[in-house]
Amino acid sequence: MTTNEELVFLPLGGSGEIGMNLNLYGFRGKWLMVDCGVSFGDDSTPGVEVIMADPAFIAERRKDLLGIVLTHGHEDHLGAVQWLWPQLRCPVYASPFTAALLRNKLHEGNLSGQVDLTEIPLGGSVKIGPFEVELITQTHSIPEPNSLAIRTKAGTVVHTGDWKFDPAPLIGATADFEKMKRLGDEGVLAVVGDSTNVFTPGSAGSEAAVRDSLTELLGRYRGKIAVACFATNVARVESIALAAARNGRDVALVGRSLWRIEAAARQTGYLKDVPPFLTEHDAGYLPNDKVLYICTGSQGEPRAALARIAGDSHPHVTLGKGDVVIFSSRIIPGNEKEIFRLQNRLSRQGVEVVTEKDHFIHVSGHPGREEMRRLYELLRPGISVPVHGETRHQMEHLGLAEACGVPERLLVENGDMVRLAPGPAEIVDHVATGRLAVDGIRLVPMDSEIMRNRHRMLHNGSAVVTVVLDRVGRLLGDPQVSAQGLLDATLEADAHEAVVEAVRDAVNAMPQLARGSDDVVKEAARLAVRRHLKSSHGKKPLTEVHLVRV
Repeated sequence: MTTNEELVFLPLGGSGEIGMNLNLYGFRGKWLMVDCGVSFGDDSTPGVEVIMADPAFIAERRKDLLGIVLTHGHEDHLGAVQWLWPQLRCPVYASPFTAALLRNKLHEGNLSGQVDLTEIPLGGSVKIGPFEVELITQTHSIPEPNSLAIRTKAGTVVHTGDWKFDPAPLIGATADFEKMKRLGDEGVLAVVGDSTNVFTPGSAGSEAAVRDSLTELLGRYRGKIAVACFATNVARVESIALAAARNGRDVALVGRSLWRIEAAARQTGYLKDVPPFLTEHDAGYLPNDKVLYICTGSQGEPRAALARIAGDSHPHVTLGKGDVVIFSSRIIPGNEKEIFRLQNRLSRQGVEVVTEKDHFIHVSGHPGREEMRRLYELLRPGISVPVHGETRHQMEHLGLAEACGVPERLLVENGDMVRLAPGPAEIVDHVATGRLAVDGIRLVPMDSEIMRNRHRMLHNGSAVVTVVLDRVGRLLGDPQVSAQGLLDATLEADAHEAVVEAVRDAVNAMPQLARGSDDVVKEAARLAVRRHLKSSHGKKPLTEVHLVRV
């Protein structure tokens, strides 16, 4: 910020991508963070399940970071708080249900009692330094989603979060159209908005319609039924439970995240009309036509309940011929292989698989084009800044905003410093961004040597060489070579001996003086291994040499 009166927007995560949302607003030398979420690893990130934006920029300025405001409780909006808060150490603000979810995560992260967590009532507001933040009730696939009206002396920004206009959300109120119209009448400087479903015509659809459809569908089956859905979609969980009851079935929850969400929901006043769920153990005593399991693992997660059931390794739940699994969810892009692999395993066991392509069993939590148009009609902003989407989503969103008459439109990427006011909206600077991976119980930069080496090992294997020399550099026995992921010394004895010989020849060929240097000997041995395996196997493994002098 070149002046105290500039209002700037800076995304560190969630722009040009879907997931790991982390957004900053700056005004009068102070910063406000909106959301602090994660994304999830895939085949390109071996050993890594959780990824988040690197907060280094704002961590260096944490004395000026006034707080984190969470729009809702999905992992891509709050999942990084427990990991990044020790670097930020600022207050956190959330609605009651979102706060309940966060408290559980903070407990898991040994941060209970350390974080100043303030609950904002639905529709309420809070003054945070030069920012006044007002919650705007929306609908989404989780209780208590909120857009934020962020008021400053330079103007009002509406940060949409994740939203849609569901006329019958079943849990929670409908979107607060009156407040959005009032904001539009007062004047909205900018909308920083969700782009996820910008290619989807019409509207997202209603949870109420899904409930009716599920009730009809469940009545078709006489075997055991398992339904996979997103654990955070409390309205869907309620719909499945009520649809099961109407078909004479009792419901068991299978998966820890479902039980955590259920506890937070009941704690904050939801699921009032749903009787207590059975445990998976107790459900095992029911007849097949009287039981329904709600399972985690709709995205093919290998450690989730449904994957264990499909692999016949779950201790209490088995499925087979005559049973059905209903995927009451959509395929998140990037998860196709895992989901299809899971569905194939179920099919091989004789289980019928039903997806949204077979029956109406899912609606999205994000707005279609007509809902986005209506939002712009209500708010009438001067600036549109599409986020929460890949570049193609953002570009399409810009075109929609132009068609809606928004005068200024900006395409932004993570790290772009956007001046929203005063003057024309423009990108005025760029800050360094990065990603952090949860590696076991620690955070590691995705571009670190650790992660680069892991990729090398994944594609090329690894080799360890031990060379024993006397003080003048003579070999005392043959080098020991282990090439993990490349050579099996018992099955490929000749190939293994050839690598040993290559190292021995390389060391023996060195001048006497050079053998006195540990570093020179180690490098010669390393190059010998890599060159030989490149020639014999087409691989250059990550190679480490241990040198021992006796």
